[in-house]
Amino acid sequence: MFTKTAIEKYFNAEKSESLLFLAIGIAAIVAAIVFFFFIKANFYKGAAVPLLLVGLLLGVIGFSVYKRSDADRLRIVYAYDMNPQQLKEKEIPRMEMVMKNFVAYRYVEIILALLGIGLFFYFKNEQSKLFWKGLGAGLALMALIALTADYFAEQRGHVYLKGMKEWIGALKAT
Repeated sequence: MFTKTAIEKYFNAEKSESLLFLAIGIAAIVAAIVFFFFIKANFYKGAAVPLLLVGLLLGVIGFSVYKRSDADRLRIVYAYDMNPQQLKEKEIPRMEMVMKNFVAYRYVEIILALLGIGLFFYFKNEQSKLFWKGLGAGLALMALIALTADYFAEQRGHVYLKGMKEWIGALKAT
């Protein structure tokens, strides 16, 4: 049964995962800086590029989700008690869009991971192309990390959305 506890659980998990995204983003940015400025090997300079770019993206996403999670949780719990129609009109469509976005993110992350793996293996034995091999390794690593994190977020989203739809449907029936 969909309850306020389910809402709390969903948004608390979202908030926790956003901290993980933020931490991964910061770690990737720090690694990129170290790789680019302190390690002279071209492999690490190549790896620094996707670490920096994806790290910035993960950090910004993590921070923004973390910042808004409590307000979202309170808004939805309030609507659950006071205005369930708002959940039907606003939260369900919002979550349906979020779930569609996860599908798009998944395809982009898979393509980037495959591109990274392809670069890594294409330039595997070419010492003069270590930058590209490193770029591939970094890109594959960051894409796979994002893919894994998004997988768990998507699974939570499915449970949350399904529970909310069932609850709204049960309200109509009574």
